[in-house]
Amino acid sequence: METFFLLMDGIGTALIPLNLALLIFGCLIGLFVGAMPGLGSVNGVAILIPITFIVPPTAAIIFLAAVYYGAMYGGAISSIMLGIPGASTAVATVFDGRPLAQKGDAITGLTAAAVGSFVGGTVSVILFTLFAPPLAKVALAFNAPETFALMVMAFATFVGLGGDDIPKTCFSILIGLVLSTIGLDLISGQPRLIFFGIPGFLHGVNFLVLAIGIYGIGEMLWTVEENALGGGKSMLSDATVTVARTFANLRELVSSWKTMVMGSVLGYFVGILPAAGATPGSLMSYGLAKQMSKDPDSFGKGNIEGVVAPEAANNAASTGSMLPMLTLGIPGSPTTAILLGGMVIWGLEPGPRLFTDHSEFVWGLIASLYAANLFAVIINIAFIPVFIHILKTPLTILAPIIFILCLIGGYAPTQDMHDVWLMLVFGIVGYLMRKLDYPLAPAVLAIVLGPLAEPALRQSLIIS
Repeated sequence: METFFLLMDGIGTALIPLNLALLIFGCLIGLFVGAMPGLGSVNGVAILIPITFIVPPTAAIIFLAAVYYGAMYGGAISSIMLGIPGASTAVATVFDGRPLAQKGDAITGLTAAAVGSFVGGTVSVILFTLFAPPLAKVALAFNAPETFALMVMAFATFVGLGGDDIPKTCFSILIGLVLSTIGLDLISGQPRLIFFGIPGFLHGVNFLVLAIGIYGIGEMLWTVEENALGGGKSMLSDATVTVARTFANLRELVSSWKTMVMGSVLGYFVGILPAAGATPGSLMSYGLAKQMSKDPDSFGKGNIEGVVAPEAANNAASTGSMLPMLTLGIPGSPTTAILLGGMVIWGLEPGPRLFTDHSEFVWGLIASLYAANLFAVIINIAFIPVFIHILKTPLTILAPIIFILCLIGGYAPTQDMHDVWLMLVFGIVGYLMRKLDYPLAPAVLAIVLGPLAEPALRQSLIIS
């Protein structure tokens, strides 16, 4: 009962006109930050931190949390419309969201992503409200061996992603694992797989460079080839957006509620583990949704559950990653690490005493997550006609724009031209893999989970 009254006080704090205005503004900015390839929530929140120094700390964290939430929603937009992941957390959304758009059904994909994100966010905030202290202790009990076991489970889940051709799937996973080991060795500090001594490989292969190369450049080359005889038509010439169709899509999504709840709980649990983050959660959720489905063969061809599962998981994980930040002072993701820095700057010390010493701040933030979730889904669905209108642009105009966005997205994370050239190579490799019918998803999974699995394995071996 005490929790309920504290939450009511928090809602009062979140509905203060300044806080509410910043919350809506943050959701709107976050939506477009998330949709821009290569930018993502980390860069968006980092760029906007200086703006928050002119408002009180509670208003500042509400604004930045809203940007974080909006970016999680926005990542699906470019994934579905253009086949370019807006951030690493939205890669799994490409697998089925992009085929939906290619079939002229982008409105279904965008609606599914918005609703899946809303359910994931809502379930995770409820879990956050009810079980914050005990879940923080569970997360802290996860050491290197448990983390490695979780990563192995993720790989096992994804063996089925390549369809019936298990050898090609395993080959794809192994290629991804090899790419994830490029750079400096964790323990000895010696360079590994630095091809011909090229300095650019010392910082490893950036995940977004691989994802944008394979799903942006590679997808564009494939689409251009497929449309070569079509006179350069738009990618979605027959799409229409009506209120009736939107409501029909919402009714259709009711049948996917089990997948959404599964993705939400899984994503939240993975999110609270320090250093895990939303990307592994969304990929694991997609793999489990495929294994649980009555029609697994339809995944990768435009199955709506392949959109709601990762979207529910990555939004749930974004809330979950705030739990260790607030209760233990340990950021659960790169974005919450930025938020943690902001809290320290504002004179708030994260940890167990934060809930007692600054209860107004904590419960105001928790209540704002409920509100941010609601406003983000409303804004997202309201902007669907704008997103669909972009897809009606002729391919002859859209293809160069996609290519430029890919170049910007490849350059932004490290600001190194080496990554731009590498992204172009990955684009050609992704195109050839698709031509030869090699699955792309397992390679992407491997390069995401490789940097998490390797240190966990080596730490476990040293401990043993």
